[in-house]
Amino acid sequence: MAEVAAVAKDAAHRFSKPVCDAIRLIAGEGVEGDAHRGVTVQHRSRVAQDPSQPNLRQVHLLAVELFEELAAKDYDLQPGDLGENIATRGLDLLGLPRGTVLEIGEAAIEVTGLRNPCAQISGFRPGLLSEVLTRGVDGRLIRRAGIMAVVTRGGLVRPGDAIAVHLPEAPHLPLERV
Repeated sequence: MAEVAAVAKDAAHRFSKPVCDAIRLIAGEGVEGDAHRGVTVQHRSRVAQDPSQPNLRQVHLLAVELFEELAAKDYDLQPGDLGENIATRGLDLLGLPRGTVLEIGEAAIEVTGLRNPCAQISGFRPGLLSEVLTRGVDGRLIRRAGIMAVVTRGGLVRPGDAIAVHLPEAPHLPLERV
């Protein structure tokens, strides 16, 4: 069963986010009290490009299974370390198609795409970027730093909440960088 392992937020633009007991998602905006909340882009690099762009990165999700995999390579990572708002367990986030709706706690979010890992990850843990941004045998980039979503129904989300997955109608579109 897919569930929430941890939740995190930060009012400041820092790389990591502190874990908390619950987060409140606000429809069309993101996580209450988080620096990335907004109808338009809030990530500094995106704001510099065009501050009027819609915010397709309101909520960042990451699977704790990635932390467990990386622990075998001596990376000590905890929920919130990579800036995610929701750490999940038991859900193949990277395998979801664009437009998937996830019902989590009282809230619902729609998957918009992949998080693009940035150089800040290497500053956080040397060598980590090459673990979350790899190349497939065909040379294609594989982004493993989680997915992004927008909030379609607000509400509280807490660790232990079940995650219900509602796939969009076919054909399913693969996740791309947002």
